[in-house]
Parts: sequence; structure tokens; C-alpha cells
Amino acid sequence: MKTLWAASLLLAACGDETVTGFADTTLFVLSTIDGRAFEASATLDIATSGQISGTGPCNSYRATQSAPYPWVDIGPIAATRRACPDLDTEQQFFETLSQMTNVEVLGDVLILRNDAGAEMVFEAAD
Repeated sequence: MKTLWAASLLLAACGDETVTGFADTTLFVLSTIDGRAFEASATLDIATSGQISGTGPCNSYRATQSAPYPWVDIGPIAATRRACPDLDTEQQFFETLSQMTNVEVLGDVLILRNDAGAEMVFEAAD
């Protein structure tokens, strides 16, 4: 854990002002959207500066993210096109994710919010 913390400080010192430079962990699992449990599976990976990636309930995705912490500006989301029974849930995930404008990292928790009051809570992956 200390190694990850030191690495994130080093990245921040090297000019990474995105959320990547401020998080101790880089892979998160979505737990709630607007206070409601997210029953499907979705991840958010912030390991690469200037990008996000992960998996939705059906497909993997990636997008740009270059705003300085504590803001996020998620560029167009590119996703694979595999069908599954959770496509509606995945669409909700992608739409909500693309609307987020602020980010907060609290240890093993990453929270995305926007000015309209929407909120996505992610927890560090095991």
C-alpha cells in the first residue's frame, strides 16, 4: 500500500494532475449510482493518465479523461459491441459515467459526481 501511495505522489510530482496522480489504487468496481446498489458488474480503471477504461455489464470500454483533479471530463466512450441481457443497464452506466464532472478519491473509494446531483460510488477492486 505504501508503495502505491509513493508511486501516486511521484506521478503527481511529475505533472499528472488527473485523478490518476491522486489515487492509491487504480481499479475500481461500481457499487452505487445515485444511492442505489448497482446490481450488475462494472469497473473503472484509471491507471493510464489521460484515459479511463474498464468493463460494463456487457462490454469493455475506454475514453479520454484529461481534466485536472478534482474535475473529470470524460470524452466519448468507445465500447465493444457484444450483446447480453444487461444492455439497458450498461447503457445507463455509460450515460451516467459520461455526465460526471467531479471526482473525489477517499482511500479505497472513488466518487464521481456532477452539478445535477448525480453520483457514482466505486470501491477498490480486491
